[in-house]
Amino acid sequence: MSKKLYIETLGCAMNTRDTEHIIAELRTKESYELCSDAKQADLIMINTCSVREKPVNKLFSEIGVFNKLKKEGAKIGICGCTASHLGDEIFKRAPSVSFVLGARNVSKVVKAVNTEKFLDVDIDYDESTYAFSEFRGSSYKAFVNISIGCDKKCTYCIVPHTRGDEISIPPELIIQEARKAAKNGAKEIFLLGQNVNNYGRRFSSKRDEKMDFSDLLNMISEIEEVERIRFTSPHPLHMDDKFLETFANNPKVCKSMHMPLQSGSTHILEEMKRGYTKEWFLNRALKLRELVPEVSISTDIIVAFPGESDEDFEDSMDVLEKVRFEQIFAFKYSARPLTKAAEFTNQVDNAVASERLKRLQTRQNDILDEISSSNSKNILEVYFEELRNNGMVAGRSDNNALVQVEGNEELLGTIRKVLITNPRRLALYGEIVK
Repeated sequence: MSKKLYIETLGCAMNTRDTEHIIAELRTKESYELCSDAKQADLIMINTCSVREKPVNKLFSEIGVFNKLKKEGAKIGICGCTASHLGDEIFKRAPSVSFVLGARNVSKVVKAVNTEKFLDVDIDYDESTYAFSEFRGSSYKAFVNISIGCDKKCTYCIVPHTRGDEISIPPELIIQEARKAAKNGAKEIFLLGQNVNNYGRRFSSKRDEKMDFSDLLNMISEIEEVERIRFTSPHPLHMDDKFLETFANNPKVCKSMHMPLQSGSTHILEEMKRGYTKEWFLNRALKLRELVPEVSISTDIIVAFPGESDEDFEDSMDVLEKVRFEQIFAFKYSARPLTKAAEFTNQVDNAVASERLKRLQTRQNDILDEISSSNSKNILEVYFEELRNNGMVAGRSDNNALVQVEGNEELLGTIRKVLITNPRRLALYGEIVK
């Protein structure tokens, strides 16, 4: 008889892909089947995030909930970034946990499940050439890792301490995985890495040929069944002209770009050790707008980083006005363990931070309303992936706008032209063009 696995995923798209790897390994090698009710599970796993404080706090709350409702004999396992940085402290704080598996050690999940109090959080472990078993949560979109780890030293970020140094996955393995996913019906390939456009900087073994991210994009686009390619996250520092021109000129590369700004102040960017200036970021973003007028640009912004003055914050607002992002992910600075910025003594008052965040988000909402209304009567090509309530089907346009129409499962996995009739801030509503 098969055993049942319940897994909760916190965090980013890379965590989502790690969860797919975990499910695949346990299905193939331990006969686990995925279930949606933790009460029925023989194994409950939480795939954790530690980029901000809230998901870490949620972890121990969730462990308590699962420990009360789990059936007799069921195990609880913790994996992901919080597992990497807390390690055996998780056992101390939550004795009900059976194993702790770091974000860089996903391939060891079978051993972890079969070893009581298993602990492995080695961030130097190299999984870049490991052939995971196959499982995907969506038939229409395939997440594909192209690198593991991160070489950047951003002073606010815990990721290098939980995922280790950056190593690129060999291109032949990436192409093989993308080709297989496309053969199984995924029209869209979504490439994942902490800094995807730094691809090729380091492989686990020496390679004769040079390879960069632009080359990889072009190679994947040669797979006939692949119709769309997306990726996250590129780093502004590595947005050279070759990369921007490949993005603009390759018709299979979707015209949406995530450009993590973090701050519009060159001074704060230096304190963050981001490696670029306000002027460089604006140059790259505006060149992108020039090359691809229909491009959608999203970003991350940290408000109230230690030492951020009113003038520094105004620089962030200035970039907001000049670039007019289609989406932002903005948060107040959160001190993270193991990071340099957590040691800074010039923390910004929380009330000031809250006021700045509110002002930023309010202005962004105004910009979004203006952008959304400009889509009225536009015709967009939409790849439909998800059934919604009330007879609606949702998908994404080439430039990543969320679009919903009336329809049924027959639309899933198809790319259709949609006339936008009712643009809203968070989604565009329309009608299929016959």
